[in-house]
Amino acid sequence: MAIQIMNLKSIDTVDKISAEAFKASYYNPCLPVIIKNMPHVQHALHRWDWGYLKSVAGNKKVGIYNNIKSDSRTPINTADSYTSFGEYIDMVSKGPAEWRIFLFNLFEQAPELTKDFEWPDQYVKGFVKKYPMLFVGGQNSITHMHFDIDLSHIMHTQFVGKKRVLLFPYNEAPKLYRKPFEVLSLADFSLYHDSRKSKLNEQAFPATRYANGYEAILEHGDTLFMPAGYWHHMEYIDSGFAMSLRALQPSLSGKLKGLWNLLGMRTIDTVLKRTFPDAWYQYKLRKIEMNANTVLGTGHKLTSLSPGS
Repeated sequence: MAIQIMNLKSIDTVDKISAEAFKASYYNPCLPVIIKNMPHVQHALHRWDWGYLKSVAGNKKVGIYNNIKSDSRTPINTADSYTSFGEYIDMVSKGPAEWRIFLFNLFEQAPELTKDFEWPDQYVKGFVKKYPMLFVGGQNSITHMHFDIDLSHIMHTQFVGKKRVLLFPYNEAPKLYRKPFEVLSLADFSLYHDSRKSKLNEQAFPATRYANGYEAILEHGDTLFMPAGYWHHMEYIDSGFAMSLRALQPSLSGKLKGLWNLLGMRTIDTVLKRTFPDAWYQYKLRKIEMNANTVLGTGHKLTSLSPGS
């Protein structure tokens, strides 16, 4: 049974906004916004297309990822296959292809691309300028619900194609069935917007109906500000690509939480997945049940789920 009762708002969209207004209305209160045609990417918006990217980095080897959600034994960020960037572009630019690339530092391979955009420092401080990242997906590919492990603020600009975005604040985690010691949701939000095809199961994940979030469709030239810790699920309506610029949180506590996630939380999870995979998974299920039941006020059990879910 598909859920159609999540509490979703449209993400605010503005054509232009000053840095002062952006900080007051969105950055400081940690609210998402879509800004059209940001000045920092104007040159790239007129230059970057499939042919150009292939010409500068077509021979680079890349890991590609399918639409299958990771299970209890899957190592973090393990690619499902490898190919050259040029072959991948040829595949996805022709039409439906449920393969994507994420966290690809194309700019390390082709540093001349960094001349095509500027860093929007007047809007957000603390950009990690060594790591601008490219995210590429074929039509119908899906980035499953998660939050970024380092808890950075993100400026995410869409260049080619359209992409559906579903966002939730960090504190909605119990309603999203967060896996303990991971950044992932146990629930599958694939095609949540289509009642005929949605994989979001109301019987298994009833707390999701109470989740409060945002949705939008990103198009060419749209820059999404995604505040630190926001959960996000993305579906490629067309084959396309986007660039993410990451900025560390200004507070020391924010930086330390991100560092703990990277060095502490992830290490613990990796070790226990390898040494006690079934016991560790069962522990996670119990914690997920407890957190969801706090929202529901019931004793709902995740009995319909197998250890490979």
